[in-house]
Amino acid sequence: MGEITYRPLRSLIYVDCIREQYRHKLQHWLYYYHVPESIAKFEPWVTKYCFYNALPVPREGERFGTYRMQLTEHYWMVDPLSQESLVNSLNEYFPPEVMIWQGVIPETTDQQENLADGETARSSGGDNGCPPFIMAFLPIFWEEDLKGKGRSMIDGPNYRWQFLISYPEGVSKEEGDRWMMETVFPRFAAMPQVTRIMTSKVIKEINNCHMDRCVEIWFDGPDEWYQCAVEQMADLEKPVWAKQEQFPFVRPQYEFASLFLTDMPTSDNLKQYRGYLPMR
Repeated sequence: MGEITYRPLRSLIYVDCIREQYRHKLQHWLYYYHVPESIAKFEPWVTKYCFYNALPVPREGERFGTYRMQLTEHYWMVDPLSQESLVNSLNEYFPPEVMIWQGVIPETTDQQENLADGETARSSGGDNGCPPFIMAFLPIFWEEDLKGKGRSMIDGPNYRWQFLISYPEGVSKEEGDRWMMETVFPRFAAMPQVTRIMTSKVIKEINNCHMDRCVEIWFDGPDEWYQCAVEQMADLEKPVWAKQEQFPFVRPQYEFASLFLTDMPTSDNLKQYRGYLPMR
């Protein structure tokens, strides 16, 4: 065993729900099983553990790889995937159905025959025809503040568009970042409907996340997002490595994943969770 190293990190888990038939089941698993097990496991080295419910998918949002369930956000004090953290007294209850409901493994009955522990389930996807499971680690603070630095709560509620992008195979991170920094971000920054832009590189060595960069762009609402991301980006010149005809030019959910969020978490779990309390 090595020495445990203090390393502040932020992580983002994108949770989809592929059918409305599954939403209540996925929510039940999250709040009844997953939250208390997670708190029991990592509360000593996590300072924040939140769920943000995803807002409804706006017009044409599907081609932006929009996730429909929630964002799970952690603030870590140590690397949670380091060798020192791998010995756990109890495994999580993590049946394969959970990954089926999220669309990470196929909807086939043979996938449901055996329970899988949490780490096995997390490693599923990506090579089975389904989008890979996304858990992206970032620096604890945003690295680039590109627009709206003076914004405060008095300026009103924000319609947050958060997305992760992976540059296609054969495109270096330097080339992809240059395109984002010199072409995409200035275009959005010039739009009056855009109130905030922040971005960070994904820390890939933690878990080999396939995504390269995380971005948040804020608007007043879904109509403003549509005016900017769809209408005003319609004539953006296609890069030579484009896989799609329209911005963002890469494969939805596989290479471009996004969520639409409010400012407030649905549940700040370390502070608010009091167990699964059904209403009657």
